[in-house]
Amino acid sequence: MFENLTDRLTKTLKTVTGQAKLTEDNIKGTLREVRMALLEADVALPVVKEFVNSVKDRAVGQEVSKSLTPGQVFVKIVQEELVKIMGEANEKLNLAAQPPAIVLMAGLQGAGKTTSVAKLARTLRERDKKKVLVVSADVYRPAAIKQLEMLASEVEVDFFPSSADQDPVQIAQAAIAHAKIQHHDVVLVDTAGRLHVDGDMMDEIKRLHSAINPVETLFVVDAMTGQDAATTAKAFSDVLPLTGVILTKADGDARGGAALSVRYITGKPIKFIGVGEKVDALEAFHPDRVASRILGMGDVLSLIEEAERKIDKDKAEKFAQKIKKGKGFDLEDFRQQIQQMKNMGGMAGMLDKLPGMGQMGQMGQVADAAKAEKGMHQMESIINSMTPGERSNPDVISGSRKRRIALGSGTQIQDVNRLLKQHKQMAKMMKKFSTKGGMAKMMRGMKGMLPPGMGGGGGGGGFPRM
Repeated sequence: MFENLTDRLTKTLKTVTGQAKLTEDNIKGTLREVRMALLEADVALPVVKEFVNSVKDRAVGQEVSKSLTPGQVFVKIVQEELVKIMGEANEKLNLAAQPPAIVLMAGLQGAGKTTSVAKLARTLRERDKKKVLVVSADVYRPAAIKQLEMLASEVEVDFFPSSADQDPVQIAQAAIAHAKIQHHDVVLVDTAGRLHVDGDMMDEIKRLHSAINPVETLFVVDAMTGQDAATTAKAFSDVLPLTGVILTKADGDARGGAALSVRYITGKPIKFIGVGEKVDALEAFHPDRVASRILGMGDVLSLIEEAERKIDKDKAEKFAQKIKKGKGFDLEDFRQQIQQMKNMGGMAGMLDKLPGMGQMGQMGQVADAAKAEKGMHQMESIINSMTPGERSNPDVISGSRKRRIALGSGTQIQDVNRLLKQHKQMAKMMKKFSTKGGMAKMMRGMKGMLPPGMGGGGGGGGFPRM
């Protein structure tokens, strides 16, 4: 998300960072470029006008003229105004109610509503330790009821059954009554969607809302619909007392206009953002972190939080102790490190959150993320095709074994050779780590493997190709 906008803005803002003084004349061109970048990102026109005017007013005022680094202050102003448009800070769900707290999910068909119910249920169960019940009041699509039942099982929350011949209000009320008896903390109610906003749909969801009186009414909207996302959100906001927005499919939208428009147009905060199809791909929406990512500054805080949640701490600790004791780095260890990286969203997910990595990729200084991702999958397949003995002692892998491993993993013998070579390099590095002063040596070794421009000297040929 935001790739195109990040590219345009970072190139544009470079032109002002070296300015000794900012005037209306020398930022005119920059502001024009910023305006074009936002419009190309499908940001709603009223939002673009408000944003550019606010930046201009602050940039030519006292705030910048007194600074020793006006250009840097200008970038800071752009970041702060981006944050302001998107809502200042993350707004959490307000579940302060007599249990069960009821959350109603609304939105058009195809926006990812049912999947978002499951993702949110998982988040509430795992992070907030809530006992969650999910129910579908979508009587027009029996497949949606079945889908929610399957997803509920996957995310390990309770499902309340319903059928197409029931009334949506009666379904929701029966689920809430059940939740009270079973002491559930939260009930998530999935509702019917349409392909477009229509009177019947609005009447039904208003009736449902009035009957169950939810503490949170969340509008689920597809980020890939661009400006239409803000327009649709406004239509729902006009008839329902929305408390927030869940922006879905953000991983498929390179422009990001919806994220910058929805809050301004509706006045409702984006509370969560969907960043993938898997049930764990839901993140709290932090405007300040998103603004940093837009400007190529990365989002290290989110990366750390993700690591805290997704890395298997026991395995990581055992691995660290094993390396410290100098017991060697075998192929099973290698496979576990690949799996940990996959849990973190893979190479692309991690690079997206590291400062400056987006631009480095565009400059050809970082291997293409998709190619690296494919390489990791290939390496894991090769290791999976080995016996436990081969993983713990790669030296026993002879020519005939390589042929068997290549055949089993759908790869070539040269791919197996490349993996073994890469493992050997990593094992040497890990061995250095276990010796006195090893960390410094290892960092120097890694630096030598990096390409020029990323702290490396370019010697040593770089990382093995995927």
